[in-house]
Amino acid sequence: MKNILVAIDFSRCSIHALEYAISIANILKSNVLMVWVDNTRTEETIFPETPGDSRKEITGNFKELISKYQPQLIGGELNFKIRKGKVHHEVANQAKYSDVGLVITGTHGVTGFEEFWIGSNAYRIVTYAPCPVITIRANYGFHQTLDRIVLPIDSSLESRQKLPFTTQIARYFNSEIHIIGLYSTSVKAVRNRVDEYTRQVAKYLEEENVPYYLEKLEAENITNSTIEYALKVDAGLISIMTEQETTTANLFLGAFAQQMVNHSPIPVLSIHAREYIRIQSR
Repeated sequence: MKNILVAIDFSRCSIHALEYAISIANILKSNVLMVWVDNTRTEETIFPETPGDSRKEITGNFKELISKYQPQLIGGELNFKIRKGKVHHEVANQAKYSDVGLVITGTHGVTGFEEFWIGSNAYRIVTYAPCPVITIRANYGFHQTLDRIVLPIDSSLESRQKLPFTTQIARYFNSEIHIIGLYSTSVKAVRNRVDEYTRQVAKYLEEENVPYYLEKLEAENITNSTIEYALKVDAGLISIMTEQETTTANLFLGAFAQQMVNHSPIPVLSIHAREYIRIQSR
């Protein structure tokens, strides 16, 4: 993976995301591109001496970050871009222009959305980005290793499409993948579909020589069940699709992917379904 993009608004949350991105880039042997978008925000940044958000001042802030973090990026380059417009649009546009393979952005969760633009735009970035996105909380204490990745599988057609990219990440980090089959209904046909999908995933991982564990869970709310399991096994990443099964409980709480981004204390890897699969399923 040649380039990783990090959304930066100079909040502590986004600086934490930068540190996480560098730890990922050192394993993937990638460059890191920091992107700041001028959307006329007014809050103070972690640089208290900065009186405004002019390009000159933002450039100075970026140079400070490069001076501090470039030595930590082994074998890659740390650069920045300044754009103007809607945050999620401009992050997505820069990702396309720079041939980015992974976007990393901080998130404040459901609280703190008023802080800077990183919080209110985290899920929008996930939605609009042309590549996988990892969202990470400011208080998440990450390590250089990524021992366990949780891979929830439900009855949706798109559920398995996250497998190839997740497997690639697992190989880089020598991770084990925890497959969890999620039963959100008592309907036998749906449960059988979950069983079939988890069997296919397990077979794929066996063929790819990636270690895995398989567990089945009754899940009234698939978000809560996934997070609870990830915490139980001390996972370092949860891999999901942006299109996912909707249950009655989830209808009142929002889309599965949005719930995960907003609520998970563990970093979430969000992957888009391929368009032709969505068209075929209509």
